[in-house]
Amino acid sequence: MKNCSEVTEFILLGIPHTEGLETLLFVLFLPFYACTLLGNMSILVTVLSSNSLHTPMYFFLGNLSVFDMSFSSVTCPKMLLYLMGLSPRISYKDCVSQLFFFHFLGSIECFLYTVMAYDRFTAICHPLRYAVIMSPRVCVALAVGTWLLGCVHSSVLTLLTFTLPYCGPNEVAHFFCDIPALLPLACADTSLAQRVSFTNVGLVSLVCFLLILVSYTRIIISILRIPSAEGRRRAFSTCSAHLIAILCAYGPIITVYLQPTPNPMLGTVVQILMNLVGPMLNPLIYTLRNKEVKTALKKVLHRTNHVLVI
Repeated sequence: MKNCSEVTEFILLGIPHTEGLETLLFVLFLPFYACTLLGNMSILVTVLSSNSLHTPMYFFLGNLSVFDMSFSSVTCPKMLLYLMGLSPRISYKDCVSQLFFFHFLGSIECFLYTVMAYDRFTAICHPLRYAVIMSPRVCVALAVGTWLLGCVHSSVLTLLTFTLPYCGPNEVAHFFCDIPALLPLACADTSLAQRVSFTNVGLVSLVCFLLILVSYTRIIISILRIPSAEGRRRAFSTCSAHLIAILCAYGPIITVYLQPTPNPMLGTVVQILMNLVGPMLNPLIYTLRNKEVKTALKKVLHRTNHVLVI
């Protein structure tokens, strides 16, 4: 161990079995990333500029848009540069940063979905107390709480991964620095890091999912008690968008991190979907099924066109 030279950089091998397809993949992935940035920025600007959307539900939706843009930007720019033919090398420090922010933002999204489920539960099950329970101060506290929890979660995973010595091979069989791809390169026993990362990711995902499940069970029971068909339809429409987004988020987590023997190729495909497709779909999911957002977005676009004409 003492005679080994420490690794100062890693080489990202990229997407497996795609040699010669780099240009095609670049042309395919670039519009996805551009749509992710454009769509989420549109949601964020709409929420900030529309007084009618200054409510807890849209406050958290604006937060989700920020996290989606940031989450995609952790891995996609480096992948696109690699597909353009630029160097696939990444420094040790950049690799640490990439892994930290990937899990930091990813866990925040899980926590945020849980908070959004609680917000919908409060709005539908306790409508008369909703304004008191979800006051601006509480909303800010919940948002800050997701940041702090995400930081703790990611710090544990990052420290476990990079306190291990890396003194041998430095070729990462993935398109970004992630735990399953980095641990095989460590020249020390990785069993503790594997167990803790599996338990950490599993616990965070399971606890958040159970809280969401409890919230939506109560929500569905309350919706079924609404006497008017129109009231039930509106309530289901509001909640269905959130449920679709949750399924899109939790499917990849289970596939990549919670399998005893993960499939590298399947993991890569799912990671691409999680990094590119999921963040791009959220603006579509929340706008296509929400009249308030669509109306506010049309007003913003109308004002923008009017300014451009002037």
